[in-house]
Amino acid sequence: MRSEDEAGAASAKDFQIEFSTRFGTMWSMSGASVLEGRIAGYLLVDESEGVRAAELTEALGISAGTVSSATRRLVDAGFVRRIRRPGSRADHFIMDSDVWAGFLAREVPYLRAQRDLAASALNAVHPGTDAHARVVNMHDYMSWLVDDLDLAGSWARRRAELESARVRDR
Repeated sequence: MRSEDEAGAASAKDFQIEFSTRFGTMWSMSGASVLEGRIAGYLLVDESEGVRAAELTEALGISAGTVSSATRRLVDAGFVRRIRRPGSRADHFIMDSDVWAGFLAREVPYLRAQRDLAASALNAVHPGTDAHARVVNMHDYMSWLVDDLDLAGSWARRRAELESARVRDR
């Protein structure tokens, strides 16, 4: 018979695996790798001080090579950090508490580049054509996202409001 602590740990681990599977499915809807999404989901709800690649391999049933490739891409994209724990020779992977703000910070230069690309194409496509309309819409959409919405600033303000409300409610 298992102790309550063991049952609770098993239940938490089951949740973590189930969540990572669902997160991976959602992640892949944007065309990204479902396995990267599963790893990101696992790390999103992980309560430890970092997860070793071997744990990801075992918990998610993914090969060590796939975990290595996927975590490298997640680190490069800024969704995950690779850290070393004192006394450990293994890398650990962790997600920042507000990975979404980091995502927005990286997304804005991409959106600006898309807007600039559209601006350069406007001179090459003939007004009145469907191509021109598509490029104008691309330019206007990217400009709206970057210039009008200020996604990163809006998120920072909203996050501060939510945190302030949480402090008041305690």
